[in-house]
Amino acid sequence: MAADEELDSDVSRVWWALFIRGLAGVLFGILTFVKPGITLLALIYLFGAYAVVDGVMNVVAATRTRSGRPWGALLLEGVVGIAAGLIAFFFPGLTTIALLYLIAGWALVTGGLEIAAAIRLRKVVRGEWRLALSGVLSVALGLLLALFPGPGVLALVVYIGAFALALGIVLMVLAIRMRSWRDEWLHDMRRRSPAPVV
Repeated sequence: MAADEELDSDVSRVWWALFIRGLAGVLFGILTFVKPGITLLALIYLFGAYAVVDGVMNVVAATRTRSGRPWGALLLEGVVGIAAGLIAFFFPGLTTIALLYLIAGWALVTGGLEIAAAIRLRKVVRGEWRLALSGVLSVALGLLLALFPGPGVLALVVYIGAFALALGIVLMVLAIRMRSWRDEWLHDMRRRSPAPVV
């Protein structure tokens, strides 16, 4: 099997992990809009849960592949997400500003790594722009929070909720597309296989 074909199959085999990441983002976004008066402590725990789930799904996706070339960034993104979530859980007394900068840093790092992964995958995966778009959304959130830290908890909840909802939708669409790539790849492999000798 050619290296590109192997990588393509690896990417398409982990569609479900990407779908779960997207679903977690959508649920997180909806919760922040349904409960706009959420307390800072609840927001910290909610963000922590989301970051850990997102990070674990990235680690799972990175370790389930046979080709290691573009997955270092995905693995690092997962580790950063898990670390950010654990910080939120173990230090729930974070102030609004500390939480804001924690989320901004997480968004900037994960967004940059997603953009890097999309660039590396551009010759192998069709529609890699969706992964790049999720990275751009993350970087935009990180910059928005870092440059304008003053609006307060309610604005922070709205920013993060809108980001998580948009990112979740993008990731779910990408996951569904990756599943179809997997089906196309399996069909192509079956077609190429020599017929059994009777």
